[in-house]
Amino acid sequence: MNRLYFGDNLHVLREHVADASVDLVYLDPPFNSKRDYNLLFKTPKGHESDAQITAFEDSWHWGEQAEREYAEILRQPNTDVAELMPALRAFLGENDMMAYLVMMANRLLELHRVLKPTGSLYLHCDPTASHYLKIVLDGVFGVVNYRNEIIWRRSNPKSLVTRNFPNCTDTILRYTKTDDYLYFQPYEEHDQNYVDKAYKYSDEGGRYRLLPLLNPNDNRPNLTYEFLGVTRVWRWTKERMQQSYDEGLVVQLKPGAVPQYKKYLADSKGRTVTNLWIDIEQAAGSENLGYPTQKPLALLERIINASSNEGDVVLDPFCGCGTAVHAAQKLGRRWIGIDITHLAVSLIEKRLKDAFPYLNRVKPSQPAPVAPGVGEDAPEYMQQFEVIGTPEDLDGARDLAARDKYQFQWWACSLVNAQPYQGKKKGADGGIDGLIFFQDDKNAAKKIVVSVKGGDNVNVAMVRDLAHVVAREKAEIGLFVTLAEPSKPMETEAVKEGFYTSPTTGAEFPRIQVLTIKGLLDGRERARYPDLAQGGHTFKKARRDEGKADQAGLF
Repeated sequence: MNRLYFGDNLHVLREHVADASVDLVYLDPPFNSKRDYNLLFKTPKGHESDAQITAFEDSWHWGEQAEREYAEILRQPNTDVAELMPALRAFLGENDMMAYLVMMANRLLELHRVLKPTGSLYLHCDPTASHYLKIVLDGVFGVVNYRNEIIWRRSNPKSLVTRNFPNCTDTILRYTKTDDYLYFQPYEEHDQNYVDKAYKYSDEGGRYRLLPLLNPNDNRPNLTYEFLGVTRVWRWTKERMQQSYDEGLVVQLKPGAVPQYKKYLADSKGRTVTNLWIDIEQAAGSENLGYPTQKPLALLERIINASSNEGDVVLDPFCGCGTAVHAAQKLGRRWIGIDITHLAVSLIEKRLKDAFPYLNRVKPSQPAPVAPGVGEDAPEYMQQFEVIGTPEDLDGARDLAARDKYQFQWWACSLVNAQPYQGKKKGADGGIDGLIFFQDDKNAAKKIVVSVKGGDNVNVAMVRDLAHVVAREKAEIGLFVTLAEPSKPMETEAVKEGFYTSPTTGAEFPRIQVLTIKGLLDGRERARYPDLAQGGHTFKKARRDEGKADQAGLF
């Protein structure tokens, strides 16, 4: 079963992922850049300033949590790492970089545990900490299991050109668990200029180039013989040389010239992909979902194809907007995604539903129905996925609200398909926790404001306040989403605000709608408003991408 987890990946890995159960790990962790990254939502013209929220803060600090995780590293059985981390601490001190490395070391140890002996790990980073991370990876995986430092050239350089050369590359560190690992050499299309220059001959078999047949090892008596009047040390035995000559694959351009071998363009797999990746651009256009640090699908497809088979398990413990799990689903791999924010988890779920209409979310441990149009013999991972760690009932919602009010607000917004608003800055929301944009005529898109209440007590004044916010924001509708049950006076106050009348259909919708978390969870309640754009003004929609399901003839 494919699974998407909300939570700290260290805890999720320890509690939910078994030893030697994963074939490929890709991780794109925060780079310790000390920046806040804003998620830019899709929004209609005139509302751009509303459409961003801090997705994550890429900053780490030495404190109680770092000290606790550091102590765990000293007690775990990998003695190389246990010796390495004190050395790094002696050099760096108790600073932000050391806190970041402690966090990463603990998680890399868990990722090593869950990898199969044939598995590989790709860690995506930048020069901020890549040199330190390589040392940590050497300790976790062993120096002998380092395979590559891949350099990926992004399409947009960044940095101050007046003081530095612009940065336009990221680093991907590739390690394996053992020597017995999966690897399939990737190829890409030949450059046309190269084809025109190299494959300059042609015959009835197509375009071809000529390759040397000489052996670089001069001391090979068994391969030293005369052929077509030329005596050399050859690459092939005389029998194979004669057979290839009879088949027209060995040619001599003139008498006395060294024979050469025909290599047809049609037989070429393409240009060998090296550790310098300059052919994949950043996610842009319809692929770009507005998530900071989003990586392109082509990048993940190359990694997954190079180091896993169809049906293998791909794990991304920092899955962000879900590019790795999207690529895994597309390529017929099972997947596990983990993220620590409900914002990311809800965006990934929406992305999967947009891209793979046949894919169903099911409740954990619930028997899943076969997706419409998919045969019962289709692999389970092609049909369904679970989301674990998000509230499934009222008790779960109360627990989340008590632990983290912002995560609760983001999750509650996802129940009504609203964009979270602004973020964690105190006083910045102005009474707004979420936004929805809708359109029901040919004029500009209209706004719905969402207010989320996670406390035990709600009252009439809160409904009245929302009505004032709706008027101030020139919105058409306000949604009052509450964890506690509303009182009758609150419902009466909401009704007093009247109705929004759609100019297209004449249908009426309550201007203030009181919705309970319980009602939204069990499907009894929903936000009511007209929308010809079907949510297209609120979120960027992932392209439909049926992937292996389509290729396998499941539809």
